[in-house]
Amino acid sequence: MPEQPPRPPLVALVVGPQGAYAVGPGVDEAWAPGDVPRRFAELAEGAAPRWVVWSAASTLHGVIGAGLDVARTWDLAEAHRLLHGGWWATPGHVVAGCRGLDEAAVPAPRSARLRGFDGDLFDVAAGEDAALFVAGGHLRADALAWASEPSRLRELAQLALECQQVQQQALERLGGRHSGRLERTVWSESAAAVLCLELERDGLPVDRAAAEDLIAASVGPRPRNEADAACIRAERDAAVLRHAPGRERTDLRNPAQVRDLLLSVGVDVPNTRAWVLEPYRHTHPLVDALLRWRKDERIATTYGYRWLDDHVGPDDRLRGSWTPCDGGAGRMTAQNGLHNLPAPLRPAICAAPGHVFVRADLGQIEPRVLAVVSADRAFAEATRADDLYAPVAAKLGAERARAKVAVLAAMYGQRSGAAGEALKDLERAYPVAMGLLDRAYADGVARRPVRTWGGRLIRLGSAAPASVDAEAPQPPAGGDFSGTGAEGARGRYARNAIIQGSAAELFKAWAATVRHYVRPLGGQIVLCLHDELLVHVPEQHASAAAAAVEQSLTTAARTWAGTDEVRFVADTSVIRRWSEAKP
Repeated sequence: MPEQPPRPPLVALVVGPQGAYAVGPGVDEAWAPGDVPRRFAELAEGAAPRWVVWSAASTLHGVIGAGLDVARTWDLAEAHRLLHGGWWATPGHVVAGCRGLDEAAVPAPRSARLRGFDGDLFDVAAGEDAALFVAGGHLRADALAWASEPSRLRELAQLALECQQVQQQALERLGGRHSGRLERTVWSESAAAVLCLELERDGLPVDRAAAEDLIAASVGPRPRNEADAACIRAERDAAVLRHAPGRERTDLRNPAQVRDLLLSVGVDVPNTRAWVLEPYRHTHPLVDALLRWRKDERIATTYGYRWLDDHVGPDDRLRGSWTPCDGGAGRMTAQNGLHNLPAPLRPAICAAPGHVFVRADLGQIEPRVLAVVSADRAFAEATRADDLYAPVAAKLGAERARAKVAVLAAMYGQRSGAAGEALKDLERAYPVAMGLLDRAYADGVARRPVRTWGGRLIRLGSAAPASVDAEAPQPPAGGDFSGTGAEGARGRYARNAIIQGSAAELFKAWAATVRHYVRPLGGQIVLCLHDELLVHVPEQHASAAAAAVEQSLTTAARTWAGTDEVRFVADTSVIRRWSEAKP
């Protein structure tokens, strides 16, 4: 076998209010605040370490802000989320997890909202106690702010290295012969945390003039004052209310009044949600007008002129905070419209002059992930096709549409109606893959935690285990798992979470690989949206960047899955505006 390359040294870096401290092989030094970017760059070039940080958010803002490349990290917060599940991953939670302490007893910082869930550097607790730990062996809540002098910074950096070792040993015990896979998940999750800081720094390019025009088309011209805004709002409402003479005083923002309005034209619905109203769109023109009004109202209230002024900077970049893990299945999330931008505004997302977007969207990602995590060879064979549903349909002896319904029903736990009937055929054709999902369902019903392919713990209605060695017991073989109500909902959630969570891990491994591949081309990832990447790149490098994105998927998927048997595909295109991408 080829000799494995040496592992990079682990260097812990802690940044406090008065500077930073780095500890590792051959490194034991304090850095003055103004020297952090310079010393970081020098050490990165010389030792090429894997930086151990309490979190990217608490440590690397200044480094990323200086435009430096952070190649490798071990993010203690992200590793904690993988091992223990949940959302909170302050240094206190990390220490509690590593030492088997009660997570509920972790001291809470005074700040109600924490930057990166680690505490604000200026959120100093009362008093100046010199001890790093408090009663019960817990880390003090203000540890990062407390580390205001070199000796304290060094103590916190050494503690970070200790926690890294405990986490790595926990991964080895948890994963057994697959521990390398779990460790790679920590690496890619850590890289995603760094990518989040880069996304916040760089922003998403916006054509401001186009955005103004698109907003105006939905909500009217930019109001001159509050009175003008009220008139424009009334005109928008009137386009709906004219279909119900005599009901012009109805408040369209009041669901009860809207339901009465609908009743007045003969539309009786239990509530006024869009999916409930959609079947009535052609029953009465009021319904169609109301649904169109709601889309415009969403732009007016959430993505209107104030949104444009507040969140699109003078450099025409839309910025918002990013988090690498949503606390459930582990998806990346963003604020300020970066993850929820309405389709009518997508034409405003436009590459800067001389640049283009390389847009790539993973195709049929969840069933392909199912083929990996279940190790179902028959289902893996179906992934060799560009359209996975075609060979599945052939095996079932059914139409493609029925095969798709069956696969989606399997992952989302739909057992009633046509979906349930189609699922029975799928269970007979692919018993290994369906057996995995049934076991996850049973775990959910029984409130047992489940783990994704990469090792992420997903809690299901009970407290997280105090020890990283805690494992969910295996469900009994066989049995009827067709629970209803809360039990059935938990089962369906678990069934889907192991697939959604594993897909999120693959996506972040892919994004981290793309980030590395396109950097020499002057490219930067500017958007991560569920299973979609948007890469901003100089126009002359568009073809090379598109090829790099495709190759990155092959490389990342092979590493993540540990096999070539399952094929992953992406729809990749070069575009100038986001709206040019195929839906």
